[in-house]
Amino acid sequence: MSDASEEFFDELGRHGRERLLRKTTATIRFDIEHDHGIDHWFVAITKGDVRVSREDRDADTVIRTADAFFDRMARGEAKPLPAWVRNDITSEGQFQFVILLERLFPGPPGARHPRTIARDREGKRWNRT
Repeated sequence: MSDASEEFFDELGRHGRERLLRKTTATIRFDIEHDHGIDHWFVAITKGDVRVSREDRDADTVIRTADAFFDRMARGEAKPLPAWVRNDITSEGQFQFVILLERLFPGPPGARHPRTIARDREGKRWNRT
């Protein structure tokens, strides 16, 4: 397993509670394929409380992808939904949780929240003399 994937799941598990998922209860298993086999990551979400383990067990949704592509998603270089449309990831189970993945993965490198951009612009406007 690559550093980017390990860091993604470690960070996801450390967050604990995700505000954007407060109405969500689901289980997602990631099957990440590499040269030596398949790594399994199990993500359990209970009303926004996120738990991560290495269990290979049944889940509401199972996501499969190659390790190199998962690394791209973990770094924010690719998004799950377009990846699913292109067949870079496949899924079994409840499709609604493929859409939910958009909230778990980081944005593109260097991306900023629209409110931050607006606040910065507003600050520059007021600082003009």
